[in-house]
Amino acid sequence: MKKIFLVFLCLFIFQGVGFTAPKIDIDYNNGIYHIILKGEKIKKRIKFVSSEHLITNKEAHQKTGSRLTLNAGYFDPETGKSVSYIVTDRNTSEDPMFNSGLFANSLLRRNMDKILNRTEFRIVECYDDGKLHYEIVPHKSEVEFGCTIITSAQGGPLIYPQLRLEEEFFVVKKDGEVVRESCSVLHKVARTIIGLKNGELHILIITDEHPMDLYEVHEYVKKLGWDRAMAFDGGSSTSMNYLNKYDVVSTKGDGAGRSIKSFMVVR
Repeated sequence: MKKIFLVFLCLFIFQGVGFTAPKIDIDYNNGIYHIILKGEKIKKRIKFVSSEHLITNKEAHQKTGSRLTLNAGYFDPETGKSVSYIVTDRNTSEDPMFNSGLFANSLLRRNMDKILNRTEFRIVECYDDGKLHYEIVPHKSEVEFGCTIITSAQGGPLIYPQLRLEEEFFVVKKDGEVVRESCSVLHKVARTIIGLKNGELHILIITDEHPMDLYEVHEYVKKLGWDRAMAFDGGSSTSMNYLNKYDVVSTKGDGAGRSIKSFMVVR
């Protein structure tokens, strides 16, 4: 009788934990997943991580045992080095300054300030109120006094309220004409977009079924009423896993999901 009671007690405890889990809403419509991470508790569950070797989003999802996993920063697929800053547990885990490939290209060297200052998403802890706050700001933006970055991932460009293509060196123009484009920002491809609305965190996984260029994404998040929005890596890197319910990858290539460098996980 005691054994039976203990079994039911354990079930009740585990169910109670499930009931208090942070809220994640996922809506799918016309090739776009719209994810909303609600409440204060979930801010403590979000972490940006990177892998020593390139792995798929599904592999990262399984290794971290996360509820939600999606692709984050940019990287060099040939060297496996990051092109984006990543902060994990208050420490910088990826620094593009250690990516020698960036400095081997003379054009990139001349524009390194723009590349290193691309937009990033931060979770910041401020000691005056003891709370965690979301931020979408240029990488070199100072953290307010009394605050510290818990975790962050750089991507870019900023999409809303302004689209910063040239300022973040995703587009180069000469005499008003585009002469260089990075990361297919002007083409219709799959996208991973992260943004803020009324203090809540929103994510769009724009699949191959409804590809967009960043001008279209700008208008889309404007209609959704977002306050700020930025891009993470996209195209064939676009990927998302949620529990065992959703396994989303770009269908470009072999359809198994591209191996990537960094991830946003919700534990």
